[in-house]
Amino acid sequence: MSESPVTVLGLGDMGTALARALLRAGHRTTVWNRTAAKAEALAAEGALTAATAGEAVAASPLVVVCLLDYDSVRQVLAPLTDSLSGKTVVNLTNGTPRQARELAAWAAGHGAQYLDGGIMAVPPMIGTPAAFLLYSGSPAAFADHRAVLDLFGESHDLGEDPGRAPLYDIALLSAMYGMFSGVLHAYALVRSDGVAAADVAPLVGRWLTAMSGAVDGYARQIDSGDHATGVVSNLAMQSAAFVNFTGSARDQGISPELIAPIGHLMARRVADGHGQEGLSGLVELLGQERPGTA
Repeated sequence: MSESPVTVLGLGDMGTALARALLRAGHRTTVWNRTAAKAEALAAEGALTAATAGEAVAASPLVVVCLLDYDSVRQVLAPLTDSLSGKTVVNLTNGTPRQARELAAWAAGHGAQYLDGGIMAVPPMIGTPAAFLLYSGSPAAFADHRAVLDLFGESHDLGEDPGRAPLYDIALLSAMYGMFSGVLHAYALVRSDGVAAADVAPLVGRWLTAMSGAVDGYARQIDSGDHATGVVSNLAMQSAAFVNFTGSARDQGISPELIAPIGHLMARRVADGHGQEGLSGLVELLGQERPGTA
């Protein structure tokens, strides 16, 4: 077994997958979960189980945290301030940039190095080439523990700001949920006409793959501020057509609520005189909202 001990706090599906990746690599892995029964399977695979979070933190210089939310992280770590000094905390709990920065400052105040992370994978992908993880925070912590972090998936260092990893995490997940929203609406629509979702799925997948090139194209337009050059389907045309999307949904007895918001934004942008632009111009409407105005 490796001389490099690691602790994992939180044994939901993701925490369990992280612990298994460590065990496969031969690390002495200490695990803890509020519900102790969740550690039993890992114990059978060679993990050391801790009766308390404090015992788990004391067992290793590297502490990987994967809990439900930041409130849970605070509740678990707050009583352990005396044990954190000299430790490295890698927090893979989903949260906001503000939460990450606040927790990083709190950890530093108690003598711990801190890395925040975003997991771009579902549990079965952990430890496979398909997984990648985003990290930001202490450069020394990332350098010191890179070999361990790479066991979970391809590691991306986003710099010293601990809020950068959760920012990217939320950005990528937002893109994912946007795609899923469209897919679910599409399946609801065809199902309303007696068509099985599986029958249309290959075409949906093919179409989304074909459209994935827009990811880079929109990025270039947004960064340049030019939303009109080279546009092949302008907002005026798309906004007019979108009425058919929502209308067809209603005719089929399907709620358009998953896709309706982008239609409203297109109509607003056209009304503002930007009908010649492409979809990337909608970002200018989103940018009008600033923290504290919602």
